Amino acid sequence: MSLEEDLYLRHVEKLANSGVLHSSESLRKLLRYLARHALEHPRTPLKEYQIATEEFGRQPDFDPAVDSMVRVQAGRLRAKLAEYYASEGAVDPVRIELPKGTYTLAFHRRQPGEAQTDKEDPPATDRDLKHPSSHTAVPSKWPIAVSALSVLLVLALAALYFTSRGSTVASASHEDLPAKSLQIFWKPFLGGADEPWVVFSNAAFVGRPETGMRYYDAAHDPDEAVWDHYTGVGEVLAVHRLDLVFSSLHRKLRVKRGSLFSLDDVKNNDLIFVGSPSENLTLQEIPGTREFVFQRLNSGLRKGDLAIANLHPQRGEAGFYVASPSASPLTEDYAVLGFMPGIDPSHSLLIIAGTTTFGTQGAVEFVTGPDSLAELLRRLSLPDAGDLKPFEALLRVKITKGVPVDTELISVRKLMP
Repeated sequence: MSLEEDLYLRHVEKLANSGVLHSSESLRKLLRYLARHALEHPRTPLKEYQIATEEFGRQPDFDPAVDSMVRVQAGRLRAKLAEYYASEGAVDPVRIELPKGTYTLAFHRRQPGEAQTDKEDPPATDRDLKHPSSHTAVPSKWPIAVSALSVLLVLALAALYFTSRGSTVASASHEDLPAKSLQIFWKPFLGGADEPWVVFSNAAFVGRPETGMRYYDAAHDPDEAVWDHYTGVGEVLAVHRLDLVFSSLHRKLRVKRGSLFSLDDVKNNDLIFVGSPSENLTLQEIPGTREFVFQRLNSGLRKGDLAIANLHPQRGEAGFYVASPSASPLTEDYAVLGFMPGIDPSHSLLIIAGTTTFGTQGAVEFVTGPDSLAELLRRLSLPDAGDLKPFEALLRVKITKGVPVDTELISVRKLMP
């Protein structure tokens, strides 16, 4: 490995562990994968199929025309790279880009500053030192000519800079277009006098960690036996992700666990519920989703498992959606998004819930990703200047080793107010 390749790989690791990417394991893995390929096979372009099957574990029958997972992930990574170099990586000696229309990373070394200090030798002296035999005295009028030439050169470079900058700004503006989707989607939670609440699920357990724990059963367990201060890793990462996005939108969040939430809180605040109603029990006490509803299956091989019931299936849709069986590795989950007015119509309510903790995490990543949100807004036929209307959406979340790697929008329902 060359010194330059080693420098690039060390920078990839720095970027992967940065504040911008550290909460998204799927994007960190994609960055490392693309970096290895770019350095080891610089002349061999990557294809969607190769990335999907080698990195994301898709089956050999993967069809990029049907499944846009790779394009969505690449778009998210592209946006994260731009965010990193606009913030904590602004002065890094290496810059990594993922040009549009390709999956090949581009590595750039930052050029040293053009300005010279008073201690540096002028260009003429440098040239003379390199060619001492040609060194001659310079007539007194020569510096004036050199100065005039320098001015012309500076003007020419300035014109070239601003011309290229104009195209760069246009390109950057185009690149930033997906970020508008964040502002449009989250607008109902940005303008209130009080910060919106994020209410995350924390299941009620009985027992102790050292002796074994299980879900609380109201029919058989005494209330005083409840342990309600545990939550899933997906909810933890989801709340962190929401906090990062709202910080970028210059808005603070208030966070509260579901077991401490009250109906008075529901009436007086904009609310974002994170987690399944089976654990976020507050959701069972307020108006919820009407099209995609969480239910326990009451028959069949999966009897007792939590599912999402599709109450009004459209063509090609199933009546129930269930995560991978508990006896096998979790590779697939489903989640619901629901946006609606609160109990007080002047407030807004958003439900983000998977049947498992990883489904919830994948759903939050979906609504905090500019490209995936842009897809949702297109399905809702929402113009750039429009206001978000009540809707429900069903998502499929692909999971690899406990990490959501792809979230797909299956169905969208526009709701009547």
